[in-house]
Amino acid sequence: MPRNKLSPLDIKVREDISNNLKRLAHGRTQQQISYETGIPVSTLSGYFAKRSTPNAGAVQKLADYFGVNKSDIDPRYGTSPQNLKPVNETIKIPLLGTIACGDPILADENIAGYLSEPTDFLPSGKLFYLRAKGQSMDPTIKDGSLVLIRQQPDVEDGEIAAILFVDDNEATLKRVKRAGSTVILMPDNRKYEPIVVDQDHPARILGKAVRVTTNL
Repeated sequence: MPRNKLSPLDIKVREDISNNLKRLAHGRTQQQISYETGIPVSTLSGYFAKRSTPNAGAVQKLADYFGVNKSDIDPRYGTSPQNLKPVNETIKIPLLGTIACGDPILADENIAGYLSEPTDFLPSGKLFYLRAKGQSMDPTIKDGSLVLIRQQPDVEDGEIAAILFVDDNEATLKRVKRAGSTVILMPDNRKYEPIVVDQDHPARILGKAVRVTTNL
């Protein structure tokens, strides 16, 4: 039987979704997005390549992941009033370097520089960037990647957090796992060993990793 031919509207929708995803990805790979959303890479690649259209569940997962409205992924979920102009404001987000344990996280002496970001798709709360060092979170977070962190004192089990060890002056990125009252910091790279937070390795959570930007 012949394949159903797409209408011009369906073709336009796929083009818009593909363009929106490429814009929102902002350096993130399809593998990273797939890992965080649970959408198979083969399915995700179809959206990027305009071969397929995401269902409502996939649109919601992508919208939650990027912190945007569903209409920012798929234009069929809403349109903007014609008399409104897009917001193009930017803010400067601090890039942290070394961190003095006794200082507030965003103290001037902890800040190595600033990065300008459009406000349109930023999550709420106090934000800062860290530059990943090493391969312990590979392939999720590559060495040298910029990781956007939302400042908060705790994260959900299984989420990636910026962690500061009491005897260190640089934050590290690890996935937080809990076994009863025990907190375990897990690397995504299996070549590295987990770290148990205890009296020998005291640590505190600085915030939750919400976005990764990797330069090609």
